[in-house]
Amino acid sequence: MFTLIARLLSSAPASRGMAPPAGIANRLMESAEARAGQDPHHAHELRQAARAYLSVIR
Repeated sequence: MFTLIARLLSSAPASRGMAPPAGIANRLMESAEARAGQDPHHAHELRQAARAYLSVIR
């Protein structure tokens, strides 16, 4: 789960700076929706990662 968050953080271009916290969670949720039909387990992990990220930053 934390590897998913780390991967998203490392893929953000340095020129934009740090993405807003909600932006990272939104990207995780969008990825989960895209995976829902193909791999429900991975979609669930992405949703958990988004919730975990939001609970840490708040």
